[in-house]
Amino acid sequence: MTKYARRTALVVGEVTGIGLAIAKRLVEGGATVLLTVRTAHERAHAIAELGSTARVVTPDTLEAALAAQSGTGPGGGEGRVDLLFSDAVATVQPLLRHLKGGSAIVLTAPTPCPDAVRALAAELAARGIRVNAVAPGCIEAPGARTEPLPPLGRLGAAEEVARAALFLATEATFTTGVRFPVDGGLGPP
Repeated sequence: MTKYARRTALVVGEVTGIGLAIAKRLVEGGATVLLTVRTAHERAHAIAELGSTARVVTPDTLEAALAAQSGTGPGGGEGRVDLLFSDAVATVQPLLRHLKGGSAIVLTAPTPCPDAVRALAAELAARGIRVNAVAPGCIEAPGARTEPLPPLGRLGAAEEVARAALFLATEATFTTGVRFPVDGGLGPP
């Protein structure tokens, strides 16, 4: 499958569940993927899941990896990242210069602030950069219990959130500033 061929994606933040599921789908689709991990255990797990097709780096080596990938030196110009997936707006801000015009950002936090998503979308609209968020709820996690179950009667999977995030990033090309719930119909608390 080459659905994401010629795309460069950056996945930062939580990488054990949703972030890793996004990276896996991107790699399977032929994208060049740069994934950040915080610990040696996360690194080993990510490499085992993704193989050598994704570049796995730590937050302190991310800038150098992005500069090397885009051909810009330290403090250089605009990079070549098409797709950015992050679990926090604060993580996105220092990475904006690495985004190409016309790229997409998808936030993957359970409770992304709708105002922050809309504000960032408005700020980046002139560059043609779309900003959206998935809001996962009732997602399976080791040892997690959820009562009550959502109306669909089961917990969701990280893979289901990844599909929604990738839809917002690559298919929903006239959509920006939205928060998309992926919660089995549970809705707001």
